[in-house]
Amino acid sequence: YHESPRLFFGLIAVRFAVVWLVAMAVLWLVSPRLAEWWAPVPRLIGGALVAGALTAALWIAALAASVRVGRNLLPERLAERGLLPRVMPLAERTGRWFGISRDRAGNAALRVYNALAAARASTGLRPDEVLVLLPRCLDKTSMQAAMQLSARYGVPLFVAARGRYAREMIAKVRPKAVVAVACERDLVSGVHDVASRLPVLGTTIGLPDGPCKNTTVDRSSLEERIRTFLGIDAPVG
Repeated sequence: YHESPRLFFGLIAVRFAVVWLVAMAVLWLVSPRLAEWWAPVPRLIGGALVAGALTAALWIAALAASVRVGRNLLPERLAERGLLPRVMPLAERTGRWFGISRDRAGNAALRVYNALAAARASTGLRPDEVLVLLPRCLDKTSMQAAMQLSARYGVPLFVAARGRYAREMIAKVRPKAVVAVACERDLVSGVHDVASRLPVLGTTIGLPDGPCKNTTVDRSSLEERIRTFLGIDAPVG
């Protein structure tokens, strides 16, 4: 998939709007009882909900502007190292309301995440400080290409059968950055669990024969992620 970041922003905006409308409807229903307790309460809660809606709108606008200009306009804890990974699964769930698959919604979310993570990535790391994680389902050609890149740049590589094993390897190796290759839903889950602790760049896989069978990875995309963390502007040799 090659979804536009606009899909992610649209899904998140719809999610926040629905939550806000439900909250306002509940407030309208309970306002008489709240007013009996203290008259200003409904207005105070309503003002807080409006402020929350404005804050959410500004956050989405700041993320979109960051992606557009290629520079982070928000602190990392409000973007790729904090709030964004927590919100990405919501985009997947919201997509179901409109018949949008998890993979499509996840792809759009990952495009936003990768753009922000790459813009603020710690460059100039040593090869042994970067860990490349691959899925077991890669076809022979893609696996060999990834191994060649690992050997060329000297970065450790680990093939994980499950996400749990990938997390265990991260805990064991303790890298300063991770390049992860997986399907959209696994990457969204992994970013959600790991991105708050260390920088991650994700590369999605192709599914020519369906999920988990003879999947492929774009070599140039994987190499670009590795070079980003190593601080290399152009391919070696």
